[in-house]
Amino acid sequence: MKLWGGRFRQEESKLMEDFNTSLPFDKRLYSQDIKGSIAHVGMLSKCKILTEEEAKAIEAGLKEILGDIENGKLLIEGDYEDIHSFMEVNLIKRIGELGKKLHTSRSRNDQVAVDMRMFAKESAIEIAKEIEALLQTIKKLAGENRVIMPGYTHLQRAQVVTFSHHMMAYYSMFSRDKRRIENAIDILDESPLGCCALAGTTYEIDRSITSSSLGFKKPVDNFMDGVSDRDYLVELCSCFSIIMMHMSRLSEELIIWSSQEFKFIHMSDEFSTGSSIMPQKKNPDAAELIRGKTGRVYGSLISLLTMIKGLPLAYNKDMQEDKEQFFDSLDTVMACIKVMNGMLSTLKVNEENMRKAVKHGFLNATEVADYLVGKGVAFRDAHSIVGRIVIYCEEKGLGIEDISLEQFKEFDPSFEEDIYDFIDYDKVLLRGIKKHL
Repeated sequence: MKLWGGRFRQEESKLMEDFNTSLPFDKRLYSQDIKGSIAHVGMLSKCKILTEEEAKAIEAGLKEILGDIENGKLLIEGDYEDIHSFMEVNLIKRIGELGKKLHTSRSRNDQVAVDMRMFAKESAIEIAKEIEALLQTIKKLAGENRVIMPGYTHLQRAQVVTFSHHMMAYYSMFSRDKRRIENAIDILDESPLGCCALAGTTYEIDRSITSSSLGFKKPVDNFMDGVSDRDYLVELCSCFSIIMMHMSRLSEELIIWSSQEFKFIHMSDEFSTGSSIMPQKKNPDAAELIRGKTGRVYGSLISLLTMIKGLPLAYNKDMQEDKEQFFDSLDTVMACIKVMNGMLSTLKVNEENMRKAVKHGFLNATEVADYLVGKGVAFRDAHSIVGRIVIYCEEKGLGIEDISLEQFKEFDPSFEEDIYDFIDYDKVLLRGIKKHL
Protein backbone atom coordinates (compact mmCIF):
# COMPACT_ATOMS: atom_id res chain seq x y z
CA MET A 1 0.00 0.00 0.00
CA LYS A 2 1.21 3.48 -0.94
CA LEU A 3 0.15 6.70 0.76
CA TRP A 4 -0.70 8.14 -2.64
CA GLY A 5 -1.85 6.96 -6.08
CA GLY A 6 -5.47 8.00 -6.53
CA ARG A 7 -4.75 10.27 -9.48
CA PHE A 8 -2.44 7.81 -11.28
CA ARG A 9 -3.61 5.62 -14.21
CA GLN A 10 -0.55 3.38 -14.32
CA GLU A 11 1.36 1.45 -11.70
CA GLU A 12 4.74 2.75 -10.64
CA SER A 13 7.68 1.08 -12.36
CA LYS A 14 9.57 -1.39 -10.18
CA LEU A 15 12.71 0.46 -11.20
CA MET A 16 11.19 3.69 -9.93
CA GLU A 17 10.02 2.00 -6.71
CA ASP A 18 13.54 0.85 -5.94
CA PHE A 19 15.01 4.21 -6.92
CA ASN A 20 12.47 6.13 -4.86
CA THR A 21 12.48 4.13 -1.63
CA SER A 22 14.24 5.53 1.42
CA LEU A 23 13.27 2.80 3.90
CA PRO A 24 16.75 1.18 3.95
CA PHE A 25 18.14 4.31 5.61
CA ASP A 26 15.24 6.36 7.00
CA LYS A 27 14.13 3.36 9.07
CA ARG A 28 16.61 4.81 11.55
CA LEU A 29 13.95 7.44 12.29
CA TYR A 30 11.36 4.92 13.52
CA SER A 31 11.39 6.16 17.12
CA GLN A 32 11.10 9.82 16.15
CA ASP A 33 8.37 9.01 13.64
CA ILE A 34 6.29 7.30 16.30
CA LYS A 35 6.89 10.07 18.86
CA GLY A 36 5.87 12.68 16.31
CA SER A 37 2.74 10.75 15.39
CA ILE A 38 1.71 10.30 19.03
CA ALA A 39 2.13 14.04 19.63
CA HIS A 40 0.15 14.75 16.46
CA VAL A 41 -2.86 12.59 17.37
CA GLY A 42 -2.81 13.97 20.91
CA MET A 43 -3.08 17.47 19.47
CA LEU A 44 -5.86 16.40 17.09
CA SER A 45 -7.81 15.11 20.08
CA LYS A 46 -7.34 18.31 22.09
CA CYS A 47 -8.47 20.31 19.06
CA LYS A 48 -11.58 18.08 18.69
CA ILE A 49 -10.52 16.87 15.25
CA LEU A 50 -10.29 13.30 16.58
CA THR A 51 -12.24 11.97 19.53
CA GLU A 52 -10.37 11.12 22.68
CA GLU A 53 -11.15 7.43 22.13
CA GLU A 54 -9.81 7.53 18.57
CA ALA A 55 -6.60 9.23 19.68
CA LYS A 56 -6.09 6.72 22.49
CA ALA A 57 -6.57 3.77 20.12
CA ILE A 58 -4.14 5.20 17.57
CA GLU A 59 -1.59 5.99 20.29
CA ALA A 60 -1.88 2.46 21.70
CA GLY A 61 -1.33 1.00 18.25
CA LEU A 62 1.75 3.17 17.69
CA LYS A 63 3.22 2.23 21.06
CA GLU A 64 2.61 -1.45 20.31
CA ILE A 65 4.50 -1.07 17.02
CA LEU A 66 7.36 0.67 18.83
CA GLY A 67 7.58 -2.11 21.39
CA ASP A 68 7.56 -4.80 18.72
CA ILE A 69 10.31 -3.07 16.74
CA GLU A 70 12.52 -2.68 19.79
CA ASN A 71 12.10 -6.27 20.97
CA GLY A 72 12.68 -7.65 17.48
CA LYS A 73 9.16 -8.91 16.79
CA LEU A 74 8.63 -6.45 13.93
CA LEU A 75 11.40 -5.93 11.41
CA ILE A 76 11.52 -2.71 9.43
CA GLU A 77 11.67 -4.18 5.95
CA GLY A 78 9.49 -4.91 2.99
CA ASP A 79 8.02 -3.14 -0.01
CA TYR A 80 7.46 0.25 1.61
CA GLU A 81 8.35 3.66 0.21
CA ASP A 82 9.67 5.02 3.49
CA ILE A 83 9.45 4.74 7.26
CA HIS A 84 6.25 6.81 7.25
CA SER A 85 4.36 4.42 4.97
CA PHE A 86 5.74 1.47 6.96
CA MET A 87 4.29 2.90 10.15
CA GLU A 88 0.93 3.87 8.73
CA VAL A 89 0.37 0.58 6.92
CA ASN A 90 1.31 -1.44 9.98
CA LEU A 91 -0.93 0.73 12.14
CA ILE A 92 -3.88 0.10 9.83
CA LYS A 93 -3.18 -3.63 9.94
CA ARG A 94 -3.39 -3.54 13.74
CA ILE A 95 -6.24 -1.14 14.47
CA GLY A 96 -8.16 -1.17 11.20
CA GLU A 97 -9.67 1.75 9.30
CA LEU A 98 -9.13 4.08 12.23
CA GLY A 99 -5.42 4.04 11.43
CA LYS A 100 -6.17 5.97 8.24
CA LYS A 101 -7.07 8.99 10.36
CA LEU A 102 -3.49 9.30 11.67
CA HIS A 103 -2.43 11.51 8.78
CA THR A 104 -5.24 14.06 9.20
CA SER A 105 -3.90 17.64 8.82
CA ARG A 106 -0.37 16.37 8.23
CA SER A 107 1.90 15.88 5.22
CA ARG A 108 4.94 13.68 4.86
CA ASN A 109 6.76 16.96 4.31
CA ASP A 110 6.27 18.23 7.84
CA GLN A 111 6.38 14.65 9.17
CA VAL A 112 9.88 13.97 7.88
CA ALA A 113 10.94 17.50 8.82
CA VAL A 114 10.01 16.99 12.45
CA ASP A 115 11.49 13.48 12.51
CA MET A 116 14.83 14.79 11.27
CA ARG A 117 14.82 17.73 13.67
CA MET A 118 14.18 15.45 16.62
CA PHE A 119 16.85 13.01 15.48
CA ALA A 120 19.36 15.78 14.83
CA LYS A 121 18.70 17.40 18.20
CA GLU A 122 19.00 14.13 20.14
CA SER A 123 22.14 13.15 18.25
CA ALA A 124 23.76 16.54 18.74
CA ILE A 125 23.14 16.32 22.48
CA GLU A 126 24.96 12.97 22.50
CA ILE A 127 27.86 14.44 20.53
CA ALA A 128 28.15 17.27 23.06
CA LYS A 129 28.29 14.70 25.87
CA GLU A 130 31.06 12.77 24.10
CA ILE A 131 33.03 15.98 23.57
CA GLU A 132 32.70 16.75 27.28
CA ALA A 133 34.08 13.31 28.12
CA LEU A 134 37.00 13.97 25.75
CA LEU A 135 37.60 17.34 27.40
CA GLN A 136 37.85 15.73 30.81
CA THR A 137 40.33 13.16 29.48
CA ILE A 138 42.49 15.91 27.97
CA LYS A 139 42.42 17.90 31.21
CA LYS A 140 43.45 14.82 33.19
CA LEU A 141 46.25 13.94 30.76
CA ALA A 142 47.53 17.52 30.82
CA GLY A 143 47.35 17.76 34.60
CA GLU A 144 49.35 14.57 35.07
CA ASN A 145 52.07 15.49 32.57
CA ARG A 146 53.39 18.97 33.24
CA VAL A 147 56.65 18.02 31.55
CA ILE A 148 58.90 20.27 29.53
CA MET A 149 58.93 19.83 25.74
CA PRO A 150 59.70 21.77 22.58
CA GLY A 151 57.03 23.97 21.10
CA TYR A 152 57.06 24.10 17.31
CA THR A 153 56.39 26.44 14.44
CA HIS A 154 56.82 25.17 10.86
CA LEU A 155 57.45 21.78 12.56
CA GLN A 156 60.79 23.25 13.71
CA ARG A 157 61.69 23.53 17.39
CA ALA A 158 60.80 27.06 18.48
CA GLN A 159 60.41 27.72 22.20
CA VAL A 160 60.09 25.68 25.33
CA VAL A 161 56.57 24.81 26.48
CA THR A 162 55.06 21.97 28.46
CA PHE A 163 53.14 18.94 27.27
CA SER A 164 50.34 20.15 29.53
CA HIS A 165 50.09 23.49 27.76
CA HIS A 166 50.28 21.85 24.35
CA MET A 167 47.38 19.51 25.16
CA MET A 168 45.33 22.30 26.67
CA ALA A 169 45.42 24.02 23.28
CA TYR A 170 43.26 21.13 22.08
CA TYR A 171 41.10 21.50 25.17
CA SER A 172 40.36 25.05 23.98
CA MET A 173 39.58 23.82 20.47
CA PHE A 174 37.19 21.09 21.59
CA SER A 175 35.57 23.47 24.08
CA ARG A 176 34.69 25.75 21.18
CA ASP A 177 33.43 22.72 19.26
CA LYS A 178 31.09 21.86 22.10
CA ARG A 179 29.76 25.42 22.19
CA ARG A 180 29.18 25.33 18.44
CA ILE A 181 27.14 22.14 18.81
CA GLU A 182 25.13 23.65 21.65
CA ASN A 183 24.48 26.77 19.59
CA ALA A 184 23.34 24.65 16.65
CA ILE A 185 20.94 22.80 18.96
CA ASP A 186 19.52 26.11 20.17
CA ILE A 187 18.94 27.31 16.59
CA LEU A 188 17.27 24.12 15.32
CA ASP A 189 15.03 23.78 18.38
CA GLU A 190 11.78 24.68 16.56
CA SER A 191 9.01 22.35 15.48
CA PRO A 192 7.88 22.19 11.81
CA LEU A 193 4.97 19.88 12.60
CA GLY A 194 1.75 21.49 11.42
CA CYS A 195 3.29 23.15 8.38
CA CYS A 196 1.82 20.30 6.33
CA ALA A 197 2.94 20.27 2.69
CA LEU A 198 3.94 23.96 2.59
CA ALA A 199 0.93 26.11 3.41
CA GLY A 200 -0.47 24.77 6.65
CA THR A 201 -3.95 23.28 6.95
CA THR A 202 -7.57 24.42 7.04
CA TYR A 203 -8.11 22.38 10.20
CA GLU A 204 -8.08 24.35 13.44
CA ILE A 205 -4.94 22.78 14.85
CA ASP A 206 -2.65 24.06 17.61
CA ARG A 207 1.02 23.76 16.65
CA SER A 208 2.15 24.89 20.10
CA ILE A 209 0.75 21.65 21.57
CA THR A 210 2.88 19.39 19.39
CA SER A 211 5.89 21.67 19.72
CA SER A 212 5.73 21.53 23.49
CA SER A 213 5.02 17.80 23.74
CA LEU A 214 8.02 17.05 21.50
CA GLY A 215 10.33 19.22 23.58
CA PHE A 216 10.86 22.08 21.11
CA LYS A 217 11.07 25.70 22.18
CA LYS A 218 8.45 26.87 19.70
CA PRO A 219 6.85 26.13 16.32
CA VAL A 220 8.67 27.42 13.24
CA ASP A 221 7.57 30.87 12.07
CA ASN A 222 7.09 30.10 8.38
CA PHE A 223 5.42 27.02 6.90
CA MET A 224 7.41 27.00 3.68
CA ASP A 225 10.69 27.36 5.53
CA GLY A 226 9.59 24.72 8.02
CA VAL A 227 9.25 21.95 5.44
CA SER A 228 12.22 22.95 3.27
CA ASP A 229 14.78 23.98 5.89
CA ARG A 230 17.79 21.69 6.12
CA ASP A 231 20.34 24.28 7.13
CA TYR A 232 20.36 22.86 10.65
CA LEU A 233 21.81 19.67 9.15
CA VAL A 234 24.35 21.73 7.22
CA GLU A 235 25.27 23.56 10.40
CA LEU A 236 25.70 20.36 12.38
CA CYS A 237 27.77 18.79 9.61
CA SER A 238 29.85 21.94 9.58
CA CYS A 239 30.34 21.56 13.34
CA PHE A 240 31.24 17.90 12.82
CA SER A 241 33.76 18.90 10.15
CA ILE A 242 35.46 21.36 12.50
CA ILE A 243 35.57 18.71 15.24
CA MET A 244 37.16 16.30 12.77
CA MET A 245 39.64 18.95 11.66
CA HIS A 246 40.74 19.43 15.26
CA MET A 247 40.95 15.68 15.85
CA SER A 248 42.91 15.27 12.64
CA ARG A 249 45.46 17.88 13.77
CA LEU A 250 45.81 16.11 17.11
CA SER A 251 46.05 12.74 15.36
CA GLU A 252 48.85 14.07 13.17
CA GLU A 253 50.82 15.10 16.25
CA LEU A 254 50.19 11.81 18.01
CA ILE A 255 51.43 9.97 14.92
CA ILE A 256 54.59 12.09 14.76
CA TRP A 257 55.25 11.94 18.50
CA SER A 258 54.89 8.15 18.57
CA SER A 259 57.45 7.66 15.78
CA GLN A 260 60.93 6.33 16.51
CA GLU A 261 62.33 9.67 15.40
CA PHE A 262 60.50 11.48 18.21
CA LYS A 263 59.55 8.90 20.87
CA PHE A 264 57.70 11.59 22.81
CA ILE A 265 54.75 9.33 23.62
CA HIS A 266 53.88 5.66 23.87
CA MET A 267 50.60 4.60 22.28
CA SER A 268 48.71 1.83 24.03
CA ASP A 269 48.49 -1.55 22.33
CA GLU A 270 44.71 -1.19 22.62
CA PHE A 271 44.72 1.55 19.97
CA SER A 272 47.57 0.34 17.77
CA THR A 273 47.96 -2.39 15.17
CA GLY A 274 50.84 -4.41 13.74
CA SER A 275 52.26 -5.42 10.39
CA SER A 276 51.61 -8.69 8.57
CA ILE A 277 55.24 -8.86 7.43
CA MET A 278 57.32 -6.73 9.83
CA PRO A 279 57.18 -8.20 13.36
CA GLN A 280 58.66 -5.11 15.02
CA LYS A 281 55.99 -2.69 13.77
CA LYS A 282 53.48 -0.95 16.00
CA ASN A 283 51.32 1.35 13.95
CA PRO A 284 49.20 4.27 15.24
CA ASP A 285 46.27 3.18 13.09
CA ALA A 286 43.57 4.63 15.33
CA ALA A 287 45.01 8.12 14.87
CA GLU A 288 45.58 7.52 11.16
CA LEU A 289 41.98 6.41 10.67
CA ILE A 290 40.67 9.52 12.40
CA ARG A 291 42.89 11.62 10.16
CA GLY A 292 41.60 9.72 7.11
CA LYS A 293 37.91 9.81 8.07
CA THR A 294 38.05 13.59 8.31
CA GLY A 295 37.69 13.80 4.54
CA ARG A 296 34.62 11.60 4.71
CA VAL A 297 32.88 14.07 7.04
CA TYR A 298 33.93 16.98 4.86
CA GLY A 299 32.38 15.13 1.92
CA SER A 300 29.03 14.87 3.69
CA LEU A 301 29.01 18.60 4.33
CA ILE A 302 29.77 19.40 0.69
CA SER A 303 27.11 16.93 -0.47
CA LEU A 304 24.46 18.62 1.68
CA LEU A 305 25.44 22.10 0.55
CA THR A 306 25.38 21.02 -3.09
CA MET A 307 22.06 19.22 -2.72
CA ILE A 308 20.34 22.29 -1.25
CA LYS A 309 21.95 25.14 -3.19
CA GLY A 310 19.62 25.14 -6.21
CA LEU A 311 16.30 24.09 -4.67
CA PRO A 312 13.25 26.33 -5.08
CA LEU A 313 10.78 26.51 -2.21
CA ALA A 314 9.33 24.45 -0.77
CA TYR A 315 9.90 20.69 -0.41
CA ASN A 316 11.68 18.80 -3.21
CA LYS A 317 12.51 15.09 -3.42
CA ASP A 318 16.21 16.01 -3.53
CA MET A 319 15.93 16.48 0.23
CA GLN A 320 15.67 12.72 0.66
CA GLU A 321 19.43 12.77 0.07
CA ASP A 322 20.05 14.61 3.34
CA LYS A 323 19.67 11.57 5.57
CA GLU A 324 22.44 9.28 4.41
CA GLN A 325 24.92 12.15 4.45
CA PHE A 326 23.93 13.28 7.93
CA PHE A 327 23.79 9.76 9.33
CA ASP A 328 27.23 8.90 7.98
CA SER A 329 28.75 12.15 9.22
CA LEU A 330 27.18 11.67 12.64
CA ASP A 331 28.29 8.04 12.97
CA THR A 332 31.82 8.88 11.85
CA VAL A 333 32.37 11.79 14.21
CA MET A 334 30.82 9.89 17.13
CA ALA A 335 33.12 6.91 16.61
CA CYS A 336 36.17 9.13 16.15
CA ILE A 337 35.54 11.08 19.36
CA LYS A 338 35.21 7.85 21.32
CA VAL A 339 38.39 6.40 19.81
CA MET A 340 40.32 9.61 20.43
CA ASN A 341 39.15 9.55 24.05
CA GLY A 342 40.37 5.97 24.34
CA MET A 343 43.75 6.79 22.80
CA LEU A 344 44.37 9.75 25.08
CA SER A 345 43.22 7.98 28.22
CA THR A 346 45.80 5.20 27.66
CA LEU A 347 48.66 7.34 26.32
CA LYS A 348 52.01 7.52 28.14
CA VAL A 349 54.41 10.48 27.95
CA ASN A 350 58.18 10.04 27.58
CA GLU A 351 59.48 12.92 29.69
CA GLU A 352 63.15 12.08 29.15
CA ASN A 353 62.97 12.27 25.36
CA MET A 354 60.97 15.49 25.46
CA ARG A 355 63.60 17.11 27.70
CA LYS A 356 66.41 15.89 25.41
CA ALA A 357 64.65 17.48 22.45
CA VAL A 358 64.50 20.78 24.32
CA LYS A 359 68.23 20.60 25.07
CA HIS A 360 69.19 20.24 21.41
CA GLY A 361 66.83 22.77 19.92
CA PHE A 362 68.21 26.19 21.03
CA LEU A 363 64.77 26.83 22.48
CA ASN A 364 66.12 29.53 24.80
CA ALA A 365 67.42 31.68 21.95
CA THR A 366 64.50 34.11 22.20
CA GLU A 367 65.17 34.45 25.93
CA VAL A 368 68.82 35.36 25.20
CA ALA A 369 67.57 38.14 22.92
CA ASP A 370 65.11 39.28 25.61
CA TYR A 371 67.97 39.29 28.12
CA LEU A 372 70.01 41.61 25.90
CA VAL A 373 67.02 43.91 25.43
CA GLY A 374 66.83 44.10 29.22
CA LYS A 375 70.43 45.25 29.18
CA GLY A 376 69.63 48.10 26.78
CA VAL A 377 70.36 46.43 23.43
CA ALA A 378 67.83 47.12 20.65
CA PHE A 379 65.83 43.99 19.88
CA ARG A 380 66.82 43.87 16.20
CA ASP A 381 70.49 44.03 17.20
CA ALA A 382 69.89 41.43 19.92
CA HIS A 383 68.23 39.18 17.35
CA SER A 384 71.31 39.37 15.13
CA ILE A 385 73.70 38.73 18.02
CA VAL A 386 71.81 35.62 19.12
CA GLY A 387 71.73 34.36 15.55
CA ARG A 388 75.54 34.42 15.54
CA ILE A 389 75.59 32.65 18.91
CA VAL A 390 73.41 29.88 17.49
CA ILE A 391 75.76 29.43 14.51
CA TYR A 392 78.69 29.18 16.93
CA CYS A 393 76.89 26.61 19.08
CA GLU A 394 75.94 24.54 16.03
CA GLU A 395 79.57 24.45 14.92
CA LYS A 396 80.79 23.46 18.39
CA GLY A 397 77.95 21.02 19.14
CA LEU A 398 76.88 23.02 22.20
CA GLY A 399 73.68 24.31 23.68
CA ILE A 400 73.50 28.06 24.28
CA GLU A 401 73.51 27.43 28.02
CA ASP A 402 76.77 25.43 27.65
CA ILE A 403 79.02 28.25 26.45
CA SER A 404 81.16 30.18 28.94
CA LEU A 405 80.57 33.73 30.08
CA GLU A 406 83.77 34.77 28.31
CA GLN A 407 82.40 33.38 25.06
CA PHE A 408 79.11 35.22 25.64
CA LYS A 409 81.00 38.47 26.13
CA GLU A 410 82.79 37.99 22.84
CA PHE A 411 79.40 38.37 21.19
CA ASP A 412 78.32 41.31 23.36
CA PRO A 413 79.81 42.81 26.54
CA SER A 414 76.33 43.21 28.07
CA PHE A 415 76.27 39.55 29.11
CA GLU A 416 76.73 38.88 32.83
CA GLU A 417 76.66 35.81 35.06
CA ASP A 418 72.88 36.13 35.43
CA ILE A 419 72.40 35.03 31.79
CA TYR A 420 72.51 31.38 32.88
CA ASP A 421 69.69 31.83 35.34
CA PHE A 422 67.70 33.81 32.76
CA ILE A 423 67.89 31.10 30.07
CA ASP A 424 67.46 28.05 32.31
CA TYR A 425 64.57 26.16 30.71
CA ASP A 426 62.68 25.39 33.89
CA LYS A 427 62.98 28.99 35.06
CA VAL A 428 61.89 30.26 31.66
CA LEU A 429 58.62 28.41 32.19
CA LEU A 430 58.12 30.03 35.57
CA ARG A 431 58.48 33.62 34.36
CA GLY A 432 55.73 35.89 33.18
CA ILE A 433 52.79 34.41 31.32
CA LYS A 434 54.68 31.15 30.91
CA LYS A 435 53.95 30.28 34.51
CA HIS A 436 50.59 29.16 33.12
CA LEU A 437 52.17 26.66 30.73
